Amino acid sequence: MIHYEKELNPQQIAAVKAEAGPILVIAGAGSGKTRTLTYRVAYLIENGLPPDRLLLLTFTNKAAKEMLRRVSGLMPLDSSRIWGGTFHSVANRILRRHARSLGYESNYAILDREDSKDLVHACIPDAGIDVKEKRFPKADVLVELYSLAVNTERPISEIIAQQYSYFADVTDKVVAVKKFYTERKKRANAMDYDDLLFNLLRLLREHPDAAGIYGRQFLSILVDEYQDTNRIQADIVDRIAAQHQNVMVVGDDAQSIYSWRGANFRNIMEFPKRYPAARIFKIEQNYRSTPQILNLANEAIAGNVHQFEKNLQATRNDGVKPQVVPALNTSEQAAFVATEMLELRDQGIPLNEMAVLYRSHFHSMELQMELTRRNIPFYITSGLRFFEQAHIKDVAAYLKLAVNPDDELAFKRIALMMPKIGAATAAKLWRKLRPDAPSPTADESGGASPPSPDFPLSFSTPPPSSAHATSDSTETPSRAQCADDYLSILENVPKPARKEWKQFAETMTQLRAPDVRNHPSQMIRMALDAGYEDYLKSKFENYPSRKEDIEQLAVYAARFNKTEEFLGELALMTNVESEEGRLEGNQDREVTRLSTVHQAKGQEFRVVFVIWLADGAFPNSRALESVEGEEEERRLFYVAVTRAKDELYLAYPQLRLGGDYGDAFQKPSRFLQELSKKCYEKRELESRY
Repeated sequence: MIHYEKELNPQQIAAVKAEAGPILVIAGAGSGKTRTLTYRVAYLIENGLPPDRLLLLTFTNKAAKEMLRRVSGLMPLDSSRIWGGTFHSVANRILRRHARSLGYESNYAILDREDSKDLVHACIPDAGIDVKEKRFPKADVLVELYSLAVNTERPISEIIAQQYSYFADVTDKVVAVKKFYTERKKRANAMDYDDLLFNLLRLLREHPDAAGIYGRQFLSILVDEYQDTNRIQADIVDRIAAQHQNVMVVGDDAQSIYSWRGANFRNIMEFPKRYPAARIFKIEQNYRSTPQILNLANEAIAGNVHQFEKNLQATRNDGVKPQVVPALNTSEQAAFVATEMLELRDQGIPLNEMAVLYRSHFHSMELQMELTRRNIPFYITSGLRFFEQAHIKDVAAYLKLAVNPDDELAFKRIALMMPKIGAATAAKLWRKLRPDAPSPTADESGGASPPSPDFPLSFSTPPPSSAHATSDSTETPSRAQCADDYLSILENVPKPARKEWKQFAETMTQLRAPDVRNHPSQMIRMALDAGYEDYLKSKFENYPSRKEDIEQLAVYAARFNKTEEFLGELALMTNVESEEGRLEGNQDREVTRLSTVHQAKGQEFRVVFVIWLADGAFPNSRALESVEGEEEERRLFYVAVTRAKDELYLAYPQLRLGGDYGDAFQKPSRFLQELSKKCYEKRELESRY
């Protein structure tokens, strides 16, 4: 017998021992959600439910395995008998049995993301689309777009209108490619990841006999992280649970922060409407944070109208109040974080127990530089380090080639962005342009991939070896000379790329002009406007955030009077990165973590710094265009502050550098302004920052 009263608090026990029927468990941050689910599984089995009649749905196989491992530790049980896993793994298990009902063979192949991209790429010419006529979305972007349409059960045209409006004029063509993609998958007896969910729901809708089989088999359904489910996942649960309605969903509406990838906030909010007999249990005892941090967290989320009201209650003893830290600018903000980290470390808190969280990836740029200068090791869980990203290196290549026309790597990187130009063609074009250049090695003449974060590009700028622009560039080649330099080899450029090549020649001429040449901020914006933004739109599914990165890079570059100085600063960052290598896998190294709030969900740290808490930055200005967007941003702020166990610092820059447009003062985040002064202390920075 399991001693539930000894192992669980009263709120957890109420949920674990609830009678059968529809149940919604609102589990606050740090309240022991996994523990509650684990004991619910054990309780059901202990009270006579056969393990194979229970369905446990999670978002990662790791989460399912961990829960089942814990259940096995509570009672003698072969946990493999329980149907536990991700929505996709369970869908695959069911579809293998019923594939022929949907027109597939049971040995269908499952396409991974790369397979899907390759197949979509092959379907573009099938649809009769001439990519030479107008830049068309790359396969990566199309796969993301199609996935969003499936998981939200919305038409492609609606997805484009709302989230990819810059592709509105090619909507019909995007739909046509999807048709060919679907047909090719079917002929190949293959499904992609999204098809697993789509076809499972189809099976449950179109084949009542199959729906009946699983409705009768699964006498109890448990769903973890229900606030993160998308529409199709919620529909699958509803179909299987239609007969007995013995479904328990566990989640926290206050941590629903993934609408941008298809998660549907309404699933958890409207659960009581879809299941009128549903009972709601709240688990509000928090085992993670101090009372002072929880007081702030409760106030932080209070402004949301659409929520299940809850009040996180501390089980820990008192700690220090969170600090709100206004900094003069982003440089002072970064200096404060770095200095405070070192002081905390001297007090006995290792760097591993500290994290810096932010809304957008570019918010970490100055901090990455500051930590590097101070030799404070860090790693990024929000993606690549800022200066390792493909789009940052792409833009830097334009500047490198402008200041040094003999930079072979920069030239090739730009050439590889153009249609029908691969590594071998780029090498041939370089030899035509610079016939006196050294002969390429086998690796240089072919086999290289298109621009990517790992494409070899050093930011250092060696002295020019020809009579082109020198480091001071007081004598820049004339407009005609610059353009002619590249246009002289136009006949060697593949025809599909000639339009882009002419634009490239014109852009390099503009970048080398005397009034532009030593204004790196202006050069970055010119490269963006002169064609690179179109490339971003077609190449990357997260175009808006990448454009925002580049715009912020331009703002940062405005502080440099020479382009070489700016490139030298980037060289410092990338050289450090290449020497350090990846730190994530080295558990022996003491390193701090930098992360977007989205990537930090589910984590906890003794000390948390949340930076860039200025209105328009956090919350993001685009999100403020709707009430729903603002409320999700507030939930994101709530997630950020509830990651902290002992100490919490909320910082913001009062002055935002505006580059060529001048600097501007900015207000603290509305989320900070909503807090009562009793729940934090204001920290005035000393002049040393």
